Amino acid sequence: MEAEDEKLVVLARATRVRTGAAEGAALRDLDGRTYAAATVDLPSLKVSALGVCIAMAVASGARGAEAAVVLNEGAFLESELVPLREFAGAGVPVHHGGPNGTIGDSHST
Repeated sequence: MEAEDEKLVVLARATRVRTGAAEGAALRDLDGRTYAAATVDLPSLKVSALGVCIAMAVASGARGAEAAVVLNEGAFLESELVPLREFAGAGVPVHHGGPNGTIGDSHST
Protein backbone atom coordinates (compact mmCIF):
# COMPACT_ATOMS: atom_id res chain seq x y z
CA MET A 1 0.00 0.00 0.00
CA GLU A 2 1.26 3.47 -0.91
CA ALA A 3 2.16 6.06 1.74
CA GLU A 4 -0.72 8.28 0.61
CA ASP A 5 -3.10 5.36 1.19
CA GLU A 6 -1.70 4.93 4.71
CA LYS A 7 -2.94 8.47 5.40
CA LEU A 8 -6.42 7.32 4.42
CA VAL A 9 -6.16 4.51 6.99
CA VAL A 10 -5.31 7.05 9.71
CA LEU A 11 -8.25 9.27 8.73
CA ALA A 12 -10.73 6.38 8.54
CA ARG A 13 -9.61 4.99 11.88
CA ALA A 14 -9.74 8.36 13.65
CA THR A 15 -13.21 9.09 12.28
CA ARG A 16 -14.53 5.70 13.37
CA VAL A 17 -13.06 6.06 16.87
CA ARG A 18 -14.26 9.65 17.28
CA THR A 19 -17.85 8.82 16.31
CA GLY A 20 -18.11 5.29 17.71
CA ALA A 21 -19.63 4.22 14.39
CA ALA A 22 -19.70 0.72 12.94
CA GLU A 23 -17.28 1.72 10.21
CA GLY A 24 -15.02 4.51 9.10
CA ALA A 25 -13.87 5.31 5.59
CA ALA A 26 -11.67 7.78 3.78
CA LEU A 27 -11.35 8.66 0.12
CA ARG A 28 -8.80 10.69 -1.85
CA ASP A 29 -10.01 12.48 -4.96
CA LEU A 30 -8.07 13.19 -8.15
CA ASP A 31 -6.93 16.57 -6.79
CA GLY A 32 -5.50 14.98 -3.63
CA ARG A 33 -8.28 16.20 -1.34
CA THR A 34 -9.40 13.72 1.28
CA TYR A 35 -12.81 12.96 2.73
CA ALA A 36 -13.33 10.96 5.92
CA ALA A 37 -16.66 9.73 7.21
CA ALA A 38 -18.44 7.31 9.50
CA THR A 39 -21.51 5.19 8.99
CA VAL A 40 -24.82 7.05 9.22
CA ASP A 41 -27.30 4.80 11.01
CA LEU A 42 -30.49 6.72 11.78
CA PRO A 43 -33.99 5.25 11.75
CA SER A 44 -34.82 7.15 8.56
CA LEU A 45 -31.36 7.25 6.91
CA LYS A 46 -28.70 4.57 6.55
CA VAL A 47 -25.52 5.27 4.58
CA SER A 48 -22.24 3.40 4.65
CA ALA A 49 -19.10 5.30 5.57
CA LEU A 50 -17.80 4.93 2.00
CA GLY A 51 -21.16 6.14 0.70
CA VAL A 52 -20.84 9.29 2.81
CA CYS A 53 -17.30 9.86 1.50
CA ILE A 54 -18.52 9.53 -2.08
CA ALA A 55 -21.38 11.95 -1.42
CA MET A 56 -18.97 14.46 0.15
CA ALA A 57 -16.62 14.22 -2.84
CA VAL A 58 -19.46 14.65 -5.34
CA ALA A 59 -20.86 17.62 -3.37
CA SER A 60 -17.38 19.19 -3.38
CA GLY A 61 -17.12 18.94 -7.15
CA ALA A 62 -14.56 16.15 -7.30
CA ARG A 63 -14.14 14.53 -10.71
CA GLY A 64 -13.11 11.08 -9.49
CA ALA A 65 -11.16 9.16 -6.87
CA GLU A 66 -7.64 7.76 -6.58
CA ALA A 67 -8.17 5.39 -3.64
CA ALA A 68 -10.35 4.61 -0.64
CA VAL A 69 -10.15 2.79 2.68
CA VAL A 70 -12.94 1.13 4.66
CA LEU A 71 -12.44 -0.05 8.25
CA ASN A 72 -14.99 -2.20 10.07
CA GLU A 73 -15.39 -5.41 12.02
CA GLY A 74 -17.10 -7.34 9.25
CA ALA A 75 -16.41 -8.47 5.75
CA PHE A 76 -16.15 -6.03 2.88
CA LEU A 77 -19.37 -5.84 0.90
CA GLU A 78 -18.72 -5.94 -2.84
CA SER A 79 -21.87 -3.84 -3.30
CA GLU A 80 -19.84 -0.92 -1.86
CA LEU A 81 -17.90 -0.83 -5.12
CA VAL A 82 -20.94 -0.01 -7.25
CA PRO A 83 -21.41 3.67 -6.27
CA LEU A 84 -17.65 4.25 -6.27
CA ARG A 85 -17.40 2.77 -9.78
CA GLU A 86 -20.29 5.02 -10.92
CA PHE A 87 -18.48 8.05 -9.50
CA ALA A 88 -14.84 7.28 -10.30
CA GLY A 89 -14.78 4.56 -12.94
CA ALA A 90 -12.84 1.32 -13.02
CA GLY A 91 -9.52 0.61 -11.35
CA VAL A 92 -9.91 2.55 -8.08
CA PRO A 93 -8.35 0.56 -5.22
CA VAL A 94 -10.37 0.12 -2.04
CA HIS A 95 -8.42 -1.20 0.94
CA HIS A 96 -10.43 -2.94 3.64
CA GLY A 97 -9.31 -3.56 7.20
CA GLY A 98 -10.29 -4.02 10.78
CA PRO A 99 -11.07 -1.32 13.33
CA ASN A 100 -7.42 -1.12 14.39
CA GLY A 101 -6.40 -0.06 10.87
CA THR A 102 -4.73 -3.30 9.81
CA ILE A 103 -5.53 -3.80 6.13
CA GLY A 104 -6.64 -7.34 5.37
CA ASP A 105 -7.69 -7.20 1.72
CA SER A 106 -7.94 -4.85 -1.24
CA HIS A 107 -10.53 -4.58 -3.97
CA SER A 108 -10.85 -2.59 -7.17
CA THR A 109 -13.78 -0.91 -8.85
